[in-house]
Amino acid sequence: MTSTEDLLPTLAPQVLGVLVRRYRQFDLCEDAVQEALLAATAQWPGEGVPDNPHGWLVTVAARRFVDAVRSENASRRREERAAVLEEPLSGIESPQSDDTLSLLVLCCHPALSPPSQLALTLRAVGGLTTAEIAAAFLVPETTMAQRISRAKKTIRAAGATFGTPDDVEDRLAVVRHVLYLMFNEGYTASSGQVLARTELTGEAIRLTRMLRRTLPDDGEVAGLLALMLLTDARRPSRTGPNGDLVPLAEQDRSLWDATSIAEGTALVEEALARGALGPYKLQAAIGALHAEAATAEETDWAQIVGLYELLGKLSPNPVYTLNHAVALGMACGPRAGLDLLTTLDDERLAGNHRVAAVRAHLLELAGEPDAAREQYRIAARQTSSLPERRYLEGRASSTRAR
Repeated sequence: MTSTEDLLPTLAPQVLGVLVRRYRQFDLCEDAVQEALLAATAQWPGEGVPDNPHGWLVTVAARRFVDAVRSENASRRREERAAVLEEPLSGIESPQSDDTLSLLVLCCHPALSPPSQLALTLRAVGGLTTAEIAAAFLVPETTMAQRISRAKKTIRAAGATFGTPDDVEDRLAVVRHVLYLMFNEGYTASSGQVLARTELTGEAIRLTRMLRRTLPDDGEVAGLLALMLLTDARRPSRTGPNGDLVPLAEQDRSLWDATSIAEGTALVEEALARGALGPYKLQAAIGALHAEAATAEETDWAQIVGLYELLGKLSPNPVYTLNHAVALGMACGPRAGLDLLTTLDDERLAGNHRVAAVRAHLLELAGEPDAAREQYRIAARQTSSLPERRYLEGRASSTRAR
C-alpha cells in the first residue's frame, strides 16, 4: 500500500493546481493546501489513506480556503462571495486532470527573480516545506519564509492568471532553466559542508520526469532529463569515504549507475534524432560520451570539443566555455585550453572559483607547478563549499611537493 509520505509530494501540486484554477488567489490557495497536507499527515497514518486521497485533499483544502476568506472578509459582500465559493468542485476532483505544468509555469512568472522562482517552485510544485528549502539554501527559515511570501504577493500584484499564458514558450524555457538550476545546486552545493544535496537532485529529476510526461514531444525536456540522469549516475563515485571530492578522471566508473546511464543514453539518442538541437540535448550528448568511456583517457575528447563548439555557437555561456577549455586541454594539449580561457571575459563569472580551478588544472598539465599552485589557492579561497576547498587545498599542496 502506498504510504502517506509517498502520496503527499505527488498529490500536493495537483491539489494546488485545482484550487488555483478554481479560486485564482495563489497565496491563499497555497496556504490552504499546506493546511490540508498537515491534516492528512495527522489523520491518514491512524485512520488509513482514503479511497480517493486526491479528492479528500481537494475538499479539505477548499474548506480551508473558504474559511480563510470568511475570516479575512467579514462584510456581507464578502460573505456572499464565500457562499459562491462553497459551490461543489464537481468535475475537478479527479486526479486525471493534472494542473502541475500550469503550476510550474505560474511559479516561473517573469515578475519573479530567479531565486524566487526556484524557491516558489520547490514549495508549490516540489512539496518541500519552508524549513527544507531554507536548509537547502543555507538561509534561516524566516528568511526563506519572507522570500516565498514576497513571491506570492508579487504574483498577485502582477495579476498572474492560471492557465496557458501568451508567452508560454518563454515560460517553458524558464521552467527548464529553473529545474536545471535546482539540479546543479543539488549536484554541487554552492556552499556548506557537503558536496551534494541529494534531496534537490532527486526532486529536480522527479519534476523533470513529470514535465516530460506532460510534454513528450519537447526535445529539450527530454535532453534535460537525459542530462540529469547521466550526470547523477556518477554520484556514487564522486565522493570518498570522508565526503571528499573525487574528480571525474579519478572516479571508479564501475560504481556509476548503469540503469540511469542506459535510460539517459536512450533519451538523448531519441531526442537528437528529431527536432532542432538545443543546449540541453547537446550537454546530454556530452554526458553520454563520458558515460560510454571506460576511462578518462579513453574518452572521445575530440568529439566532445566539437559538441562544445556547437554549444558555444548555439547558446553562448561562460560556464560552457570553461568546460570547453577543459575538453580542449585533453584533446589538443593544455596550452590550447589556456588560450581559450584568455577569451573568457564575462562578469557573470567574476570571483567564481571554477575559473581559477580550471586554469590551475591546465597549468598543472602544462608543467607549470608554481603558477598552478597559486591558482589552486585562489580557487580554494573563493569557494564556499568545504569539500571543494579541501580538494583545492590538497591539489595546491601536492603540486608544491612535485
